[in-house]
Amino acid sequence: MPADETVFLTGFPGFIAGRLLRRLATEGGRCLLLVQPAFMERAQREIQEIAAETGSHLADFRIFAGDITEDNLGLSPLDLEAARFESTVIFHLAARYDLAVAQEVAMQVNFQGTRNVNLFARSLSGLRHYHYVSTCYVAGKRDGRILERELRHEAGFRNHYEETKYLAEVEVNSLKSELPITIHRPSVVCGDSQTGETAKYDGIYYLIHYLLKWPSVLSLFNIGNREVSLNLVPVDFVVEALASLARDEQAIGKTIQLADPNPLTTHELFNTIARCLNSSGSRITVPAPLVEFCLMLPLSPSITDLPHHGVPYFFLKQTYDTTQARALLRPHQVDCPAFPSYAKAIVDYAANHPLL
Repeated sequence: MPADETVFLTGFPGFIAGRLLRRLATEGGRCLLLVQPAFMERAQREIQEIAAETGSHLADFRIFAGDITEDNLGLSPLDLEAARFESTVIFHLAARYDLAVAQEVAMQVNFQGTRNVNLFARSLSGLRHYHYVSTCYVAGKRDGRILERELRHEAGFRNHYEETKYLAEVEVNSLKSELPITIHRPSVVCGDSQTGETAKYDGIYYLIHYLLKWPSVLSLFNIGNREVSLNLVPVDFVVEALASLARDEQAIGKTIQLADPNPLTTHELFNTIARCLNSSGSRITVPAPLVEFCLMLPLSPSITDLPHHGVPYFFLKQTYDTTQARALLRPHQVDCPAFPSYAKAIVDYAANHPLL
């Protein structure tokens, strides 16, 4: 970031927000961090680590105790005045990323919280760019190819996470004519493509952990689907994309899908992971209807570690167009790596770190 920029960041010290802060700190500028009181000590420790790693001054980081679910983001009058006066770029990442989240909590955090950040953004006289991190799954139960310029639909949703992120994106999208906004929709975010590091085991990790139970036998029976893809993106790609577009005026007014333009089918994903663990792929493909039926049986989560609310995502016939994302990221030389190129890194990390 240019030295004259001040970033206001929500979601710290979360995994993606923390890595984004590290990346932004390498370019200079100042960062104002909205942190819930419960995470203040952890945030202070991480800032010291980030400053040391990037050669930044601690004075370049300022923590504000607050909460997006509260009026004025829970900021004190003095902090609110300072944040409004200094902030030039907003990155809003704070949300409940949980497929099983209760409706009341999801509405309070994902929807009302974003409304509050929108009000804050509208109060900034020096705002140059507002980045909102949404999700590809605002598409809900739609089928087929999802375009970046598409949003509103009546297909319904699988859970309150999808629904409230959709409602929040509708709110942000409606401000595009008023504010310099870019909406980012990541697909399923997994670990770092180089180190495998992650902070949460969900998505593809359900399959990895399933195969880790008995690789030599379970790898033989492919429970994937040749007609359905699971779109995965490593966290370092997402962070680099966000940082690269932080002050890119070409991105203003755009919604971009941070997704793999060539995702593997779940059948291919299964074999790729199996080869990382067992040096060979599957020999038998289990019929998809039978797999889905078994995964929804009452005892299945205790055997497979895949909760029932995660099952639909392995049978979702939905793909994501990335035309605008690739056009914007190409000048910055940012590309989404293919899953086989980093599969071993994330599989090895999961195998070596059974508990996070």
